[in-house]
Amino acid sequence: MEEAAFEINLGDSIYRRLSDSLVQGVRRPEERLKIRDIAAQMGTSVTPVRDAVLRLVQERALYLRSPRDIRVRSVSIDEYLEVRAIRVELEGHAAAAAAERATETDIRRLDRLVRDNARALRAGNKALTTDLNQKFHFEIVRIANMPVRADILRRLWLSLGPWITENYAMDSRAMIEFHYAAVDAIRARDPIAARAALRDDLVIGGGVIMDKYLRAEGASAKPAGHGMPIATVTGTK
Repeated sequence: MEEAAFEINLGDSIYRRLSDSLVQGVRRPEERLKIRDIAAQMGTSVTPVRDAVLRLVQERALYLRSPRDIRVRSVSIDEYLEVRAIRVELEGHAAAAAAERATETDIRRLDRLVRDNARALRAGNKALTTDLNQKFHFEIVRIANMPVRADILRRLWLSLGPWITENYAMDSRAMIEFHYAAVDAIRARDPIAARAALRDDLVIGGGVIMDKYLRAEGASAKPAGHGMPIATVTGTK
């Protein structure tokens, strides 16, 4: 019984670590994941790593290019726009709720995230900037006290995180400009303005990301990510 519980906890821990690396954009679209290498890095056997990888394949964060070739999914523009529309609704409503529920400590934390992000942008630290961007969005949902919404958004970020990080426009003020507006609206206890700020951040800031992708890849670019049925994975690399 204890051994079974340990295996479950270990599997959940590995899944969380792998999913965090996707949500935070540590991994890149089309990056290959080698199960044995991940197991060695985490100090475990290949079995729980394989199980976590297959779970992420089912959740459309990873895909199988071949039985031994597991990759991070990219997303099409249509998929990005669909997810963005969902985020506008979910995160906009959360921002409105945060404006009504935020404590002074919450507001200071949001303000610090924005200021830290601005410094990271000036320093050209893309990894830190994109990490702080993700934390800002999830912090608003946490303040709103909407755990179900947070879980839904996390699943959306599994596939979007690597793509957003890859195409993040470090040279654009729109990347965090509306974060300031969101914090100001939450501080003013103005739910309408808070919702509008999140919408503008996702639509205008997200539009800059989309434009950067289109310039780099061309409007007709077709991402990989369909792959093979998950039952064919061997998980030995």
